[in-house]
Amino acid sequence: MTTTPPAQPPVGPPKRKTPLYLALGAIVVVVIAVAGFLWLGGGDDKSERITVAATQVPHAEILEFIKNGPAKDAGLDFDIRVFDDYSLGNRWLSEGDIDANYFQHKPYLEEQVADFGYQLHEFPGVHIEPYAAFSDKITSAEQLPDGARISITDDGSNQARALKLLETKGLVTLPTDGPVNVKTVGNPKNLQFIEAAPDLQAKAVPDVDLAILNGNYFLDAGYTLKDALIVESTDNNPYANFLASRQDNADDPNIVKLNELLHSPQTKEFIEQRWPGGDVYPAF
Repeated sequence: MTTTPPAQPPVGPPKRKTPLYLALGAIVVVVIAVAGFLWLGGGDDKSERITVAATQVPHAEILEFIKNGPAKDAGLDFDIRVFDDYSLGNRWLSEGDIDANYFQHKPYLEEQVADFGYQLHEFPGVHIEPYAAFSDKITSAEQLPDGARISITDDGSNQARALKLLETKGLVTLPTDGPVNVKTVGNPKNLQFIEAAPDLQAKAVPDVDLAILNGNYFLDAGYTLKDALIVESTDNNPYANFLASRQDNADDPNIVKLNELLHSPQTKEFIEQRWPGGDVYPAF
């Protein structure tokens, strides 16, 4: 009797319907396509977003208005990083942590560049926040007694600005040349100047005879120009706040577009309606 041997399993790897090199090639093509899509801003478009640092009032409010309105129509999206400490804005920008900032005026920027060597670019002014002096103890600057205690900022550019404000009421006399600070001004009333960081000035109001505040800080503390004893003029005012970038990204289309929107008729109208008392004043 003849026995049929059992079937043997096939020898070697199974035959492929698609050659291996073709399959690998297809995978490479897909990977490249996906990478290219993401690099060009596909998906949620993260590569197109910029980050702008701003103090809360009024800068972040103005940016929020643009972000939720005009920027959508312009196809622009950006992130807003709010901060309080002035010294951080240009440091973050210079180190590349942010793409632009919106909080400062030209004298402050120039002082920062001189002190730290930052390579920054300023765009045209957007708004002015008139500097102002406040008191819980007197109702007019003329009531300031000899030896009155005055809280004043400790940063150079704004200290000079504060002293010029006092000069309008004859409380100090400015030097004819050289730096303007609490040590160089004439002081006929023997005012006692208490120097502190700009963000601390509002807290000092109850404890001194007069405190001189930046607009963003007095607005944030709930004051308006109606409460002020002395108010800076907006005529030929050199302290307009603007958008700033690094010199190496000043041509970034997103930053250029944001600057355009900051100077749009819609933004001007928003500023005028949001702060009808002139606490924030369009500079364009």
